[in-house]
Amino acid sequence: MTKQFELATFAGGCFWCMVKPFDQWDGIEKVVSGYSGGHVENPTYKDVKSGTSGHFEVVQITFEPSVFSYEKLLEIYWQQIDPTDAGGQFHDRGDSYRTAIFYHNEKQKKLAEESKQALAESGKFKKPIVTEILPAMTFYPAEDYHQDFYKKSPEEYKEDRQKSGRDEFIKTHWE
Repeated sequence: MTKQFELATFAGGCFWCMVKPFDQWDGIEKVVSGYSGGHVENPTYKDVKSGTSGHFEVVQITFEPSVFSYEKLLEIYWQQIDPTDAGGQFHDRGDSYRTAIFYHNEKQKKLAEESKQALAESGKFKKPIVTEILPAMTFYPAEDYHQDFYKKSPEEYKEDRQKSGRDEFIKTHWE
């Protein structure tokens, strides 16, 4: 039987912190750090970080929906971010660190909108949910040194996460 794969693309602030939560499940083929949503072709990390490219830092996930559902991906996604912060994520500020769900088809769009509405109605957050739901655009993989950063540079990854305030936020709101 041939495996059927789909793509999911999420912006959740620093892409280093967005790989590991998705990378450890059966049915996830790969998680690639990259850039999407902007107007510059083949952007570099420097272009994106400067805020002039219009791109978000994103992760693009190749998954097998019969093994790991898009709904489950959304559930994990919401638990990695502050969906009420329009100015970036944690200590990473600026447009490239905003949150967004980039949908690849109408079913993903519908599920993303439903999950956002459910989160808004849950009362978990006092402020409005500002995460955008946008059509998928061209995805540009980030430079090699950004890929699987948590595996390649575990100490720097751990230190960056601790400084960011992300883990404290997740613990406060989701555990």
